[in-house]
Amino acid sequence: MSKILLKQAEIVTMNESDDIFVGDILIEHDRIKEIGVNLDPSTVDKVIDASNKTVIPGFVQTHIHLCQTVFRGRADDLELLDWLKKRIWPLEAAHDEESVYYSALLGIGELIQSGTTSIVDMETVHHTDSAFQAIASSGIRALSGKVMMDKGDEVPKILQENTKQSIQESVDLLEKWHNYDDGRIKYAFSPRFVVSCTEPLLKEVANLSAHYGVNVHTHASENRGEIKIVEQETGMRNIEYLDHIGLANDRLILAHCVWLSENEKRIIKEKGIHVSHCPGSNLKLASGVAEIPSLLNEQVSVSLGADGAPCNNNLDMFNEMRLAALIQKPLHGPTTMDAKTVLKMATIGGAKAVGLESEIGSIVVGKKADLVMLDLHDFHTYPSFDVDPISRIVYSATRADVITSIINGKIVMENRIMKTLDKAMVLAEANRSIQRMTKRMTTIV
Repeated sequence: MSKILLKQAEIVTMNESDDIFVGDILIEHDRIKEIGVNLDPSTVDKVIDASNKTVIPGFVQTHIHLCQTVFRGRADDLELLDWLKKRIWPLEAAHDEESVYYSALLGIGELIQSGTTSIVDMETVHHTDSAFQAIASSGIRALSGKVMMDKGDEVPKILQENTKQSIQESVDLLEKWHNYDDGRIKYAFSPRFVVSCTEPLLKEVANLSAHYGVNVHTHASENRGEIKIVEQETGMRNIEYLDHIGLANDRLILAHCVWLSENEKRIIKEKGIHVSHCPGSNLKLASGVAEIPSLLNEQVSVSLGADGAPCNNNLDMFNEMRLAALIQKPLHGPTTMDAKTVLKMATIGGAKAVGLESEIGSIVVGKKADLVMLDLHDFHTYPSFDVDPISRIVYSATRADVITSIINGKIVMENRIMKTLDKAMVLAEANRSIQRMTKRMTTIV
């Protein structure tokens, strides 16, 4: 059983008391064993000198598409439905097992480098097992699932599933990967959105989610055009329809929720639905600015996600935190979305969304050792004297300040050197993958 001791760190706990102090953290196996001052280093396997460093809980991103990382830069300056139909669906249709695998590794490398230790990921229709293989080998904590699509206009034939096939493949993946590595990997049913899913599929997803006790991860109310289609087809708005068919409960994670009616906000609050706010994606796709302050005022569970690389174009939580704070201030005043609120959304808020608030999201004895060490000793984060550490993290820090990441008690990056990924190999294979895919796209109908 390995023991790691972090010495003399500035510890930003994000615990119930919001404690911040200088001290030591003892990690034993996969958990935080002790937090204190001057802990004995004589019995540990490794000591990390964290003096003049800041340790925070690893970020929990609740909406990611690892399968899309290799599409970065290939779907710029489009609104959602054109982005999907003209670029993303044809690219997803061109995936093979290797391209999904290296796309996932490329995204995971970026996530780990920028301080994210847990993700909620949505894959594409095919080759999802390859993504799980990448997640397993990389060491990241993940809730992931195969995307489900059994209807829709302008969808490439290779992505068009029948309902039974979509459900069976999802269940097979769940039974293989759910709770892998003592729960580090979990499965979520992942219907893409109402526009691309039939009612029988969505109702069966609701039943299976209850049967297995697992999350459902989908998109909702991201774009006005999407909402119009849902209203034409169902006579209801997105959240009302999801409630009508039995999906509205505390296992449901909804990405975006930019355009909500008052009734939909009520449903989200009363049913305990979790909202994943993706400000970078919402701005780039011109979707709008979600009414996050009003949701938080109603005690709705809100967390953060970068979405996919082709609609952001990065997976950096520092970017999402800064945007989440700044875009609301012209609308609601300078005190809206303060730094502490945003950092909570990025850590314990994400943990609550995936039902792991007792395991991750804050630095507390007994919780999983998912920790990130920052070096804030630089021009852009100084002066440090008498400045709120949380303000420095949210408003000043960048992904380059992350120097060490620990997930499940294992060091996955140390001094900016990746420990579970071969960076040069991943970059080279990502380039080869997208080159192969762009050639294949010319033959896809």
